[in-house]
Formats: sequence, C-alpha cells, structure tokens
Amino acid sequence: MKSRIFFTLLLSLTVLIYTGCSISTLVANALTGDSSSTVFTGDSDPELVGDALPFAIKVYEALLASTPKHQGLMLTTGSLFVMYANAFVQGPAEMLPSAEWQARDTQMKRAKALYLRGMGILYDALEAQYRGFHQAAQEETLPAFLKKCKKGDAGLLYWAAAGGMAAYSIDVFDFDLGQRIPEWKAMIQRAYELDPDFGGTSLEEFLIIFYAALPEIMGGDKEKARFHYANALEKTGGNSAGAYVSFAQSICVPAQDYETFRDCLEKALAINPDADPSTRLVTIITQRKARWLLDNAWNYFSFLPIPDDY
Repeated sequence: MKSRIFFTLLLSLTVLIYTGCSISTLVANALTGDSSSTVFTGDSDPELVGDALPFAIKVYEALLASTPKHQGLMLTTGSLFVMYANAFVQGPAEMLPSAEWQARDTQMKRAKALYLRGMGILYDALEAQYRGFHQAAQEETLPAFLKKCKKGDAGLLYWAAAGGMAAYSIDVFDFDLGQRIPEWKAMIQRAYELDPDFGGTSLEEFLIIFYAALPEIMGGDKEKARFHYANALEKTGGNSAGAYVSFAQSICVPAQDYETFRDCLEKALAINPDADPSTRLVTIITQRKARWLLDNAWNYFSFLPIPDDY
C-alpha cells in the first residue's frame, strides 16, 4: 500500500513537471512562496525532516530543469542542498565516535560535494540575475560588480558564500577553494550591507565563525567575531542558540576558555525551541550539537580528564 501511494505521488509530480512550463511555474511559485518557508525550519522532528529532504530536493531539481530561470526555485534548491549538507550530513558525521573515522570521512566528502552542488545552483541564479557574475567572481572586479545587487539578493549571496566556505572548511587543502575566500568575503559583506537582518541572525552567526576561524592574513578578525556575537544576542534577546554554539567553538576553544565555553553551551541548551516556531528545527539541531560539545569537551580542552569509558 505504501509503495502504491509513493508511486502515485511520484507519478503526479512527474506529470505536473513535464506537462508544460506554465504548470511547472505555478508549482514552483507555490513551493518557494512565503508560506512554504517554515515547512522544514518550523518542524520539531529532525529525523522526519532529514528523511524527507532528499526527495524534496529532487522534486525541486526536476522543477528547476523545466523552469531553469525561476529565481525563487534556484534559491530554494541551492539553499536546501547547503542546509541538508550541514544539518544532516556534516553535523552527524562530526559527532561520530573516533573509531568510525572511515564513515566520518565518507560523509564529510559527501557533505563537501553537496555544498558545492548547492553553491553552483546559487551562482547560476546570480548569473541569471546579473549577467557576467561568473566572470566577475573570477576577477578582482567582483566588489564593484556586487554594487548592482539589491536587498532581495541577500539570500542568494549568503547561501552561495556559506556553501563555498563550508566546503572549504571540510577540505582546507583544496587550494582552488582556498583562493576563493576573498570572493566569498566580498559576497557575505555585501549581503550584510543589503540586509543585516536576513534570516534573523543567520548573517551574524555566519560572521562569528567566518571572522574567528580565519587567520588575520585571510581576513580573520576576533573583534569583529565578538561584534557579530553581541549583535546576534541583542537581536534575539539572548535566545540565539546558533550564536552561543558558534562563539563557544570558534572563540572559546582556541582561547582554551572552558568556563565561557560551558556557559555559552548551557545557555544554548536553556532556550525553548518553541519560543520561535519559525526556527524550531534549527534550535533543536543546534542544541543537539551543544549537548555533544559539552559531553565531549575533553576533546577540545587538554586540561580536562579523559572519560574512564573512552
């Protein structure tokens, strides 16, 4: 019975996608409208969303094949690749036991490929919006080219840069990606100029990690990381689980400041996911990471005792 229902659904979607561009556009508009924005992020069951996302992404890809210039569809498809890679591939892989290093390595490589796949779609969207974007991104003319972008482009710029930086963070020996850091820095800074409140605190949380993780010669700046941390907490009244976890990992660990590390993670865990239904899923997943970091703090602070059962 389940297989029949699944087949019927798949057949219906296939018919919708291939019966004509006008119908595909209607479906694309429905799937990328404002009402669809919290279908995933507002859910309370990470496993349900994690299981559903691959099929949803393939549906979006099929629609995109028939409406290749649909800006909303390109943004949604590309960003879903990045979100899925982060929350359901890289995130779980990082929390695997050290004995499962081979599985971890496999999943991290998969996450990198998914990040780049999403980034490619988002770059194509920027090219469709601003002809010549691809070329400008490969040259020193990108900052000037980015002045053409408008507030509505902040999402494209953010997700494209986030996908690229996430892929690089997995494989810092990929020198081709490493050379593109100035490009992504220019894009994320332009996104922040256009709409500093995009995604609530998404840009603030990204910039905490960005400025804290990179060496100064590549654009790193600990004070700017602290600035964006303070901004994220101010915007949310101290209810940004992502900001607490980002600060704990990127600032406290390098400084070997365990007390602040623990305080940040405990504050992240104290947040009620239902306080903001639109980000419920993100908060739950972030809190899982916070709990894992607390339980495995000895991995990051050399002065903490190794558990007896290690």
